Formats: sequence, structure tokens, C-alpha cells
Amino acid sequence: MRASDGDRDKIASVLREHYAQGRLTTEEFDERLEQLYTSKTYGELAVLTSDLPDVDLRRLPETPSRAPERSRASERKGAQDKGLAAAWAAWATVSGINWMIWLIVGITGDFPYPWPLWVMGPWGVVLLVATVSTLLARGKDQ
Repeated sequence: MRASDGDRDKIASVLREHYAQGRLTTEEFDERLEQLYTSKTYGELAVLTSDLPDVDLRRLPETPSRAPERSRASERKGAQDKGLAAAWAAWATVSGINWMIWLIVGITGDFPYPWPLWVMGPWGVVLLVATVSTLLARGKDQ
């Protein structure tokens, strides 16, 4: 019977475990992995583990398919956090520059209308809504 990629992954994890426990040398492990990925049938897979203890192909646990999804989700959360932090840093920098200009103009003459509020207000509201919605969505996921 032909073996699937999932079957090969199970055998690879078994070989890794036996290598970690010291039953296989590095050379044996590498050689068996090469043979593993060229194997096409269950019989060829069984030969790779025939001299190792307690290997039953039908009773091996399924390979975790959720692990890549979890790592991608945590990468997305990290990217969102970095994006929000960068957006807030840009907002603070631009707001600070505008207030400095307003202050310099005010010191040299009469203090004008606080126009930097029109720059930082709408932008800050949009950032605040984005931050709150991200935090609420993250709270629902957990």
C-alpha cells in the first residue's frame, strides 16, 4: 500500500525520537531520513524502523497540524503589535513637531489658535479605534 506524506512525517518523528534517545548515530539518522523521503510504500517505511523498538505504524499519533496555524497566529499578533506601536510612534512624533512649531510661532508673536489639535485629533481617534478593536478581537480569540 502506498504511503502518504503524513505517514512519512510520522516516521520522521519516530526517527527523530530514536535519534534523540541515542539509538541512532547522526550518520544513520541522516541515511534513514534520505531513504524515508524516497519511500513510496508502507513496506519501505517499515524497513526504516524494523530494528527499532515499539514501532507500529497504525498506532503512531497524528502529526500536529495545528502547530503551524498557532505560530502563524502568534506571528500575526506580533506584526499587529509592531504595526500599532509604529503608528502610535508616528502619531506622537508628528504631533510633537506640530506643537513645537505652534510654540515657536507663539513665542515670537501672539499664540495662534491651537491648530495642531486638528492634526492629532482625527488621526489619534482613528488609531484609538484601531487599537481598541484589535484588543477586543484578541480577547474574543482567547
